[in-house]
Amino acid sequence: MKKSMACLSVLLLLTSGALAANDAKEVERVKEAGEVMKEILNIPDDIPQDLLDKAECVVVLPSVKKGAFGVGGSYGRGVMVCRRGEHYTGPWGAPALYALEGVSIGFQIGGQATDFVLLVMNPKGARSLLSSKVKLGADASAAAGPKGRTAEGATDIVMNAEILSYSRNKGLFAGVSLEGSTLRSDGSANENLYGRKLSAKEIIREGKVGVPAAAMELDSLLNKKSPKNRSEPKSLQ
Repeated sequence: MKKSMACLSVLLLLTSGALAANDAKEVERVKEAGEVMKEILNIPDDIPQDLLDKAECVVVLPSVKKGAFGVGGSYGRGVMVCRRGEHYTGPWGAPALYALEGVSIGFQIGGQATDFVLLVMNPKGARSLLSSKVKLGADASAAAGPKGRTAEGATDIVMNAEILSYSRNKGLFAGVSLEGSTLRSDGSANENLYGRKLSAKEIIREGKVGVPAAAMELDSLLNKKSPKNRSEPKSLQ
């Protein structure tokens, strides 16, 4: 009996230790996303302000690495945060954790990490990402995002895309196409972060959790840089 109790105690300690380690990993991921967004928004002529102001959601994927030297097929983890409210007109809310898979990055060599920022430009794109795994370019239209103080002069393809994507690699910031890659909610990571099973929709749209401490920097930054959704009201229906 004593031996069984001792084994159970050891098992409980190991389990609690593993849960704490997982939670710490997800907390670090959220914090890193905030740092990446802060650095990118401080780059001169980075993401056009008018595009950020019209975005319903932002996805930040820090330190995405290639699966093999000189070959595509990268995998990365990050967060998605959206404006609150029925029509995405409120302040930025709690993040859901997401995973990016199958992206081919031709310019990434030697295991160099790349940061990605995606702007979700309309409710249709947001609904797609909140409901299921999305293949960019097929399930949701995607394009490399334009740079500059404004998006004036951008092509119709860019301006009509549901998702605009940007990358930062070796200090170089640019719009980049992620067509063919997939983006999905990271269920186990969300459970680790919030302590219970939650879908991305429950976190982002239904407001079942508050903004965790780890996401305060990211939320504060977005609420400061883009406090109001300036999309045309009809586009938010």
